[in-house]
Amino acid sequence: MVWIIVAPLALTVATGAALAMRRWRKRALGFLLAGSAAVAVTAVLVTAFAPSAQAAGSTTTTAGAGGSALIAAAIAVAGSSIGAAIAVAYTGSAALAAMSERPEMFGRAMVVVGLAEGIAIYGLVVAIILIGKA
Repeated sequence: MVWIIVAPLALTVATGAALAMRRWRKRALGFLLAGSAAVAVTAVLVTAFAPSAQAAGSTTTTAGAGGSALIAAAIAVAGSSIGAAIAVAYTGSAALAAMSERPEMFGRAMVVVGLAEGIAIYGLVVAIILIGKA
């Protein structure tokens, strides 16, 4: 139910980011970060104020910690994936340039690119821990 509200906002941000990348390359990262923050804040607010799925006669209340943990897991995966993508972009291009000059550098270059990709794996591990606690 919550994603019915958040999904159009996320789609709008993704479309805006794609258009910004075509027109303004330098400002596109700022737009993408601002849009991602808007989606995250909207998701947290909607989750915090969403009606609970309890029975009408029940008097107990929950704080909605499960939904917040899932949003935190999504943010962990998204942030680490974006960071890994940026790291792999720079290390991959440098590794390719080094291998074009010295082909025997292949093994060392792939290790550096693999270390950069490890950032995404750490985010996935954090997400799994958060989902386990939800």
